[in-house]
Amino acid sequence: MQTMHNPNMNTTTILGACPHDCPDTCSLVTTVQDGVATKVQGNPDHPMTDGVLCAKVSRYTERTYHPDRLLHPMKRVGPKGSGQFERISWDEALNTIAHKLKPIVATHPEKLLPYSYAGTMGLVQGESIAMRFFNLLGAAKLDRTICSNAGGDALNYTLGGKLGMKMGFFAESKLIIIWGSNSITSNIHFWRIAQEAKRHGARLVCIDPRRSETADKCDLHLAIKPGTDAALALALMHELITHDWLDHDYIAQHTLGFEALRERALQWSPERAAAVCGLNAEDIRQLAHDYAHSTPAGIRLNYGVQRSRGGGNAVRAIACLPALTGAWRHRAGGVLMSASHHARANNMGLQRPDLHRNANAPLVNMSTIGDALNTPGLIEAVIVYNSNPVAVAPDSVKVVKGFAREDLFTVVLEHFMTDTADYADIVLPATTQLEHWDIHNSYGHTDMVLNRPAIAPMGEAKTNTQIFRELSLRMELNNPLLQESDEELLHTSLQSPANLNSAHPVTLDELLQHGFSAWPVADAPFEHGGFPTPSGKCEFVSDRLSAMGLDPLPDYIPNYEQSDEKAEYPLAMISPPARNFLNSTFVNVKSLRDMEGEPLLEIHPQDAAARQLHDGEMVRVFNDRGSYECKAQITTRAQPGMVVGLGVWWRKLGANGTNVNELTSQLLTDMGRAPVFYDCAVQVASLR
Repeated sequence: MQTMHNPNMNTTTILGACPHDCPDTCSLVTTVQDGVATKVQGNPDHPMTDGVLCAKVSRYTERTYHPDRLLHPMKRVGPKGSGQFERISWDEALNTIAHKLKPIVATHPEKLLPYSYAGTMGLVQGESIAMRFFNLLGAAKLDRTICSNAGGDALNYTLGGKLGMKMGFFAESKLIIIWGSNSITSNIHFWRIAQEAKRHGARLVCIDPRRSETADKCDLHLAIKPGTDAALALALMHELITHDWLDHDYIAQHTLGFEALRERALQWSPERAAAVCGLNAEDIRQLAHDYAHSTPAGIRLNYGVQRSRGGGNAVRAIACLPALTGAWRHRAGGVLMSASHHARANNMGLQRPDLHRNANAPLVNMSTIGDALNTPGLIEAVIVYNSNPVAVAPDSVKVVKGFAREDLFTVVLEHFMTDTADYADIVLPATTQLEHWDIHNSYGHTDMVLNRPAIAPMGEAKTNTQIFRELSLRMELNNPLLQESDEELLHTSLQSPANLNSAHPVTLDELLQHGFSAWPVADAPFEHGGFPTPSGKCEFVSDRLSAMGLDPLPDYIPNYEQSDEKAEYPLAMISPPARNFLNSTFVNVKSLRDMEGEPLLEIHPQDAAARQLHDGEMVRVFNDRGSYECKAQITTRAQPGMVVGLGVWWRKLGANGTNVNELTSQLLTDMGRAPVFYDCAVQVASLR
């Protein structure tokens, strides 16, 4: 049942979905008493959630009822960035926005930019009415690259899409390689599955530059240097080939370009890779042996791998491994980075890109928003929703400078006064997940999850969809597509696009009854090949890459910013998410911030001693782009020559009003036009 009611206590439980950027996409059970949400729990009936939530989402009521929650429209009354706002009515807010936007869209609609990402992963409150609005206007197009584009493109060129193993079957794997993922903090349901496999004798290997909480609990941790993953993958191939630990039948029938890949891999002996990766050659040999002789073997690949210059090539190289050994023949073998293309939601019908007919509209990369906002004449107005670019976008000195422009009109839809909201002209209060309808696919599992509203919107908050409906009317966009209800959008999301013929599609009735439903996906999707690439095979060699003038084979590409002790900036810095936050979400939830403590820089004792640093003292982390002050934590979680700036803290909560993205660059990956957050060289000095 979707809702349960206790007449004696006036208590109801509502099934929902976690909206956040996490592969687990949990099904939620919210307890509501007298109209107030009192508890959020994991749905025990959903196999992937299994009644368990992370510490962040289990405190969701604290976020919804937070005393700093935005409950009314606000307009700026002080300098940009000052956070000085006063309450206004919805009429004044929408009229002001329309008054500012009309002259822009009348002559140059391409100078209006939407900026959004995964503040909610919902198909309705994400990009439905909002994208129809911007498409009808002919606004600038946003290239949404900031998280997964390099890895996504790499999977597409290799496997044919964001496809892979079913997460649940890792429980049957005999070897699990957790590559570029701190699963305990960012994928807890996978970690529970991995623990089940371990109880049945599986060996767990973690490949990560940092000795993470996950690395602590694996059988082996390979502390690879940042950005060298492709070299390791090629060395593993070297061993598979030289020892003939190959499935020749699978290679012959279901792969393309083996001879060329063989030639490349044979250039990467374990000794060569060990020198590049900072590993022991014998560990590489042993991992290759174990991978070849543990049947089935699964690789849980995550997005940390692709956040450096050669990130796309690294993902391509790793994604080739299961086809060499025939691991795909088993449902507990293969690789999983993202499963999102197994889903068949009708995104085109929701977003209607066909409505956009402005040939002058630029494609603005969200990862280089700092440069875009500082390019004269390019952007005159920005509407930000489901994102916090001032905190999360790289090279934030430029991002802040751009948003501080007095001639830039900025609107922000938000739950709280974030770093970005501080630079807005108008801030509009949006609903949280407990207050609206939505529907979610997952990139970790293959279920769709429905979210029902559990409580009425707080204060004057409105759904994203309703805000854009009302703004459309003020802009005199009298198109019925902009006025469809959320319930109508739910139906649209489940309509099969013309090129898909789903034999057993997910239905809204099923979602309303159970709260979730599985997309039909084979247990072992590539057991008999059938990759959705142009050749129908796992493409070691990609003709599509070759046609773009790129290397058709995966290769190791060194980082842009090489760090060594003789360089001006001798330390490599990575900035993985802090355990109790999700990107910049939840940073303002006090109980979670109390658990996290304060902004930290992990530094190895060897590097700390060379700089005469003391544990717990304030330090300055800097490079040519900026300077960031935080507390040093001397720990072997960081390897020598590397520091870890745990993020993403709001800038306003930092010691000098900055965060780690003061230091990251706007350089882009080898494919996917994505950011290189983990390709960053810095120096560290005491503030004494």
